[in-house]
Amino acid sequence: MAEPRDKAEGWYLLHDMREFDWSGWNSADGRTQDDALDEAIGFLEDAEDVDEGGTAVYSVLGDKADLMFIHVRPTVEELDAVERRFERTRFADFTDETASHVSVTEVGGYTNEDVEEDNLSGYARSKLFPEIPDKDFVSFYPMSRKRDPEQNWYKTSKKHRDEMMHEHRESGEEYAGKIKQLISGSIGMDDWEWGVDLFTDDMKHAKGIVYDMRFDEASADYSEFGPFYTGIRMEPSDLRAYVAGESIADDGTDADDTHASSIRDELDEEGVYAGKPHGEDVYAVVLFSEEDAETVAEEVDGLRGNFEHYDTHVKTAVYDDVGGDGHAAIVSIWDTQDAADTASGFLTDLPDVVRRADEGAGFGTMGMFYTVKPEHRDDFVETFEEVGGKLAEMDGHVESRLLANVGDENDMFISSRWEAKEDAMEFFRSDDFRDTVSWGREILDDRPRHVFLA
Repeated sequence: MAEPRDKAEGWYLLHDMREFDWSGWNSADGRTQDDALDEAIGFLEDAEDVDEGGTAVYSVLGDKADLMFIHVRPTVEELDAVERRFERTRFADFTDETASHVSVTEVGGYTNEDVEEDNLSGYARSKLFPEIPDKDFVSFYPMSRKRDPEQNWYKTSKKHRDEMMHEHRESGEEYAGKIKQLISGSIGMDDWEWGVDLFTDDMKHAKGIVYDMRFDEASADYSEFGPFYTGIRMEPSDLRAYVAGESIADDGTDADDTHASSIRDELDEEGVYAGKPHGEDVYAVVLFSEEDAETVAEEVDGLRGNFEHYDTHVKTAVYDDVGGDGHAAIVSIWDTQDAADTASGFLTDLPDVVRRADEGAGFGTMGMFYTVKPEHRDDFVETFEEVGGKLAEMDGHVESRLLANVGDENDMFISSRWEAKEDAMEFFRSDDFRDTVSWGREILDDRPRHVFLA
């Protein structure tokens, strides 16, 4: 008998596909249409604004559906209730359900994740208790494993399944940072065994990952796929543009500006700062987490082990605020931008990664890395406090914090936030900075790295 794998399960999902009655809508009077839209928008705003889970609506391309609602809720009862609340709206009278998929999030199985609830990693929790990613597009499809006499997934050995899924994961690693994937199980709950959501800002990435994985043994020999639904994310208020036949979220901005391909723009949504250090051919990714630094460091240890298999990896570490009143920082430095981009896809799944409260327009963050001689560490901290006081008086300065590597207290990182690059450069041209650099040569073990991170 083939041995099953352990897995952990989380929240419930409903994918609700709807056909829109365009003829009935066009025949309705203006007041009926306005009332129906008001109710639908109110329903969606309430359904999105929940403490746990969420709701999203998509315009579906093609003839399989017109609209798709994705509901995520902690319990089956809550999922049932939100579905019925929509049916009570006047907007629902203009729709017919064409298909649906009920499932529950899961991890473990072939991911090498500890499925004991008390030991779940931040990555596992983000998959079990997810927020619906704020991406422009989604590709959803159901799938099952084959049970043919000559191709029965459930009769293969655990070792063979592990090998196949390892190959499958490696194929998907190229799309880290480009695709947010959500896997949910539906065995005993729906006709297909799993549901797969691929959230992305570029549908070519969804096409690419599915194509590449089709060559893996797990897909080529042992998988069957249901219909694919391609959806464009809408805000609740976009329903008015949708029924009017207008472009969704058309705010007059150029598409290239909205969906820029640079790493900084792609990572901005995740609260990640990334960039190329001045004078060095390496790239850095820096995130901030509200989680305790020691806890984050434990999570990063596993990722670092994987990163170190790549020649392009320079360093990945966790830094704790020396003052004890700020967020922990996760810093990952790479030889190439592509490698930093890929690493960021894994790093953003660390626990409680947050967008800085002061993030917005402007230059962003300057990262300064210093390796201090042990006997001068206290001197360095004291000097930072003096320099920090002067920084606070400068035009355009937002915040500067000193952090220390959890694994090496002499490895220091200064995160300095500015309104504009010129504001930051004013400090680096100042006599105070030159005096500090001159003094620093006596106390540093290595040359500093100054990294423009945003």
